[in-house]
Amino acid sequence: MEQEKIYVIQPILGGDHRALHEEAVSLIGSAGALYAGSLFQTVREINPATFLGEGKLKELNERLAGLDLTFLFNGELSPSQTLNVSKALGGRKVIDRTTLILDIFAQRAQSSEGKLQVELAQLKYLYPRLKGKGEALSRLGGGVGTRGPGETQLETDRRHIRARIRSLEGKLAEIERRRELLSARRKKQGVITVALVGYTNTGKSTLLNALTGSDVLAQDALFATLDPTSRALEVEGVPLLLIDTVGFLRELPHRLIEAFHSTLESAVNADLALIVCDAAGDHEMQLSTTLDTLKELGFSAPYLVVMNQCDRVEGDFIPPKDAVCISAKQKKGLDALKRRMFAALSHRFVRARLFVPYARMQEYAALRGLLYERNVEYTDDGMAVSAVIPVAHSRSFACFL
Repeated sequence: MEQEKIYVIQPILGGDHRALHEEAVSLIGSAGALYAGSLFQTVREINPATFLGEGKLKELNERLAGLDLTFLFNGELSPSQTLNVSKALGGRKVIDRTTLILDIFAQRAQSSEGKLQVELAQLKYLYPRLKGKGEALSRLGGGVGTRGPGETQLETDRRHIRARIRSLEGKLAEIERRRELLSARRKKQGVITVALVGYTNTGKSTLLNALTGSDVLAQDALFATLDPTSRALEVEGVPLLLIDTVGFLRELPHRLIEAFHSTLESAVNADLALIVCDAAGDHEMQLSTTLDTLKELGFSAPYLVVMNQCDRVEGDFIPPKDAVCISAKQKKGLDALKRRMFAALSHRFVRARLFVPYARMQEYAALRGLLYERNVEYTDDGMAVSAVIPVAHSRSFACFL
């Protein structure tokens, strides 16, 4: 099957439009399509009908006449604007940034929850774009923007779509309730969770693999990981649960954050977050985007800034204050990161040295599951234990200190 060719229309509205354009090209590759070229257009006043001036669109249509292209507007278009721009470009398929991201999500989702979230986001986004007999969708003909719930189903019955949206919302609400119960059970059992969060494609999955020895998919692509992944990790003798989450993106539409809110709950409810940034990229933008998104989600836990790929940095590099510099791929700096993780969680623990007389071994055995033994030595009179004890249980061991 021939790869779809996508031509980017990049509006210049101020800000770093070059970086946004580079991201669009990367997103096109992640969607399995080919980048076919770009038009950069300064927009001094937004045309309510076509966003860009109709003259510029006509000129673009004449210049690219006869070429089988899909047009990506690297921003967000209203339903009527999408129709009007498509009409101005000779009826060819027009998608916007949100449609492209949703298409990648549809390809990446593996879990049942992830698929439900993607379908819900797509339906909510496409529903207001259904007009009449679905004129806009009838031009799509497959490819980017059509994966997920399906073109025919979308065109048949608007009432069916509304019912499907309600059904999906109900299923996701039930999943969220189960997740909340699981989170509450973990907290009750004293399970400590650490969330890997950050900009997409900064090496979160690679870091998860490096720290835990697992083999989670890690590739150089935007949104390679969509479903949250949990792996066990031990730091300073204390077991932790490390959770990898979906990456963030600059100007990620609010509806996508809303759709994946239940998945991102694992980050919001974590005891500690590791914000992973690419030291060789625009790490300042990555950090600010991540912090803004976490704030929108109501995140309030402590966090560490982790600068990944520090081995690739050239010239003078000034990392953010208190950041930890590592290379997940080369497995460098991981011991320092673990020490910082334990220090950030140290308020949860007490380091102690205990002595347990043999006559009181049964009493100690009943409490043993409440602490983390780091070293045990047997003497003539009893057992000497070097341990880490959660603050909540420290009083239980007072008699053995």
